Amino acid sequence: MLSIDLSHKVAVITGATGELGRVMVRTVAAAGADVAVCYHKNKAKAKELLAEIESKGVRGVFVQVDVTSERSVIKMRDYVNKTLGPADIIVNNAVIQYKWKHVLEQAPADYESQFRSCVLHNVLMAKAFIPGMIKKKWGRVIGINTECSMQYWESQSAYVSGKRGMDGVLRVLAREVGMHGITVNQVAPGWMLSENLVDRGTDYEEQYRKGVPLQRRGTDQEIANVVAFLASDLASYISGAYIPVCGANVMPAI
Repeated sequence: MLSIDLSHKVAVITGATGELGRVMVRTVAAAGADVAVCYHKNKAKAKELLAEIESKGVRGVFVQVDVTSERSVIKMRDYVNKTLGPADIIVNNAVIQYKWKHVLEQAPADYESQFRSCVLHNVLMAKAFIPGMIKKKWGRVIGINTECSMQYWESQSAYVSGKRGMDGVLRVLAREVGMHGITVNQVAPGWMLSENLVDRGTDYEEQYRKGVPLQRRGTDQEIANVVAFLASDLASYISGAYIPVCGANVMPAI
């Protein structure tokens, strides 16, 4: 039987205290990985999450980071190296979101913020951790994108611009580091049901669900499952991919 085994791997997950981040931490830890729980503000939740995964028998640390700051990312990298060892897997999940508005109403600063939390975040994480992966001749870079990148709905321009910029960076990166045994992929969630979000049955939610070919909203666990797969040797020949996990709500075409 095939199984996902991340034993003896070190995973670094940004945005780890968010609803999706927490599920990804638990999932890769359940597969045997040691995990750096990276948080921005919610230290209490990071400590709680660390205790939870350590009780399962894996190692972990919690560490504060501002993913838009090179100094902060390097400081976080150094702490991970000192406590857990060089990262094998990085999951770039953190993002800053503002209230979505039409282009003519969205503040220019919001576009800059999306650039920093989507594009620059992925660049800084690559610069910090990929040199260590090159030395090992093995590594996994996983960026969390969004189905919105393919939808272009009204009021999403700042968010979509950041995520599409991220897509470009990671696709180029896949070409640049593949010869070192490093894969680079993206997982693109739909509008998921998180652990603290029940199905409220609103008109918009009903409309969304009916538009999804699978006729339901997915769960954060279904995203985390794909992340764990991509982090494993089962996905050793998948790189440069943008993988929607949205019930066929968007479908990249050849």
